[in-house]
Amino acid sequence: MSDDATRARFDLRKPHHFLALGFGAGLLRPAPGTWGTLVAIPIFLLLSYFSPLVYILVTLVVSVAGIWICGQCAEDIGEHDHGAIVWDEIAGFLVTMTLVEATWLNILLGFALFRCFDIVKPWPIGYVDRKVRGGFGIMIDDIIAGLFSLIILHLILKLI
Repeated sequence: MSDDATRARFDLRKPHHFLALGFGAGLLRPAPGTWGTLVAIPIFLLLSYFSPLVYILVTLVVSVAGIWICGQCAEDIGEHDHGAIVWDEIAGFLVTMTLVEATWLNILLGFALFRCFDIVKPWPIGYVDRKVRGGFGIMIDDIIAGLFSLIILHLILKLI
């Protein structure tokens, strides 16, 4: 099935499709994952006004809810982890930015690190991406990419 035919199966009127597609950003071309990560920036900025506990709890809810949101959307269209499903990028970026001050330099560094890990998929990210299916599989590789990015971002920030 062509990518256009698959995209036609998405229905933004369904709340789980709307969310899975990053409020529609996942339908943008090229690089839907990058567009989905960009959608996460204003969410991060909004959450940065709250306590670290609230930030972590919301990130956890986004991540856990994403298992159902992405899994159900993928099941609806009959394709595992279609590129337009970008809720996992939103969650991964929020993981990346955990306990990071909301400055434009930090956002740029976090964005670059997360996109790098999400695209390159070094071990174990690539392994998990290939082997784990369903909604959990869609989410977990981006959560791991977010954790790797988080660690490196905090190391960089300690050095500057």
